[in-house]
Amino acid sequence: MSGPQCCENPPTLNPASGQGHVEELGGLKSYVSGSSDSKLAIVLVSDVFGYEAPHLRELADKVAAAGFYVVVPDFLGGDPFVRENAERPIMEWLKDHGTDKGYEDAKRILEAMKGKGASAIGAAGFCWGAKVVVELAKTGSIEAAVLLHPSFVSVDDIKGVKAPIAIIGAEIDRMSPPELLKQFEEILAAKSEVDARVKIFPKVSHGWTIRYDAADEEAVKCAEEAHSDMLEWFAKFVK
Repeated sequence: MSGPQCCENPPTLNPASGQGHVEELGGLKSYVSGSSDSKLAIVLVSDVFGYEAPHLRELADKVAAAGFYVVVPDFLGGDPFVRENAERPIMEWLKDHGTDKGYEDAKRILEAMKGKGASAIGAAGFCWGAKVVVELAKTGSIEAAVLLHPSFVSVDDIKGVKAPIAIIGAEIDRMSPPELLKQFEEILAAKSEVDARVKIFPKVSHGWTIRYDAADEEAVKCAEEAHSDMLEWFAKFVK
C-alpha cells in the first residue's frame, strides 16, 4: 500500500533545526514552537521520516509565527524510516510503526496540549501522518484537520470525518492519486454538516510540501502556497 514514492527525496534530518525546542509532551519527545500561552494550538504529524526534518520544523515555526502554539511530536520513537537500510524496507518498517499506534499517541498529545491551556486544536498530517489526523477528525477531538499528500486514507475514513477538513494533494501521487481525491471531494460535498476543501496541485509529486529542494524556486513556491492554504484553514476554524 505504501510504495517507493512515499520514500522519495528523503530529508537530511537535523535534531538542532528550527527556532523552537524539544521537550517531552504526552510521553513523547516533541519539537515545540510558539508561545505556550496561546490558547490556539496545532499539532503537525510527520511523514515516515519523522520530526527532525528541517522543512517540517520550518513549517512549524511559520505556523507559530501566525500566533499558534505548535507541537511536532516524535510519533516514531526515535526510529524514522531509513531508505538506505535494505534489510528493513518500508513495509517491514511499517509493522513497527502503524498509524493505529500513532493515533493512540496523538490522543495523549491532545490531552497534554489541553493541560497546557489549549482551548482549540487543529492538526495537519503529511503522508503517513495524514492517516493519524483523519482518525482524529473522525472522533471530533480537533477543531480542524488538514491532510497533505495523504497515505493510507480511505473512502470510509472520509465518510466518517466530523471536523472541518482540507485535503491538499498532488497531481503526481500514487499514494492518493487525483481520482481518489476527487472521490473524497464528492463524499465531502454530500456532507453538508462538514466544511471541506480539496485542492490538487498540478505538476507536483507526493511529499512536495515538506520534501522540496530549497534551491528549486518553483518547488519552493508550490510548497509555500500549500503552507498558506493550510494556515488559512487553521485561521478560519481554530479560534
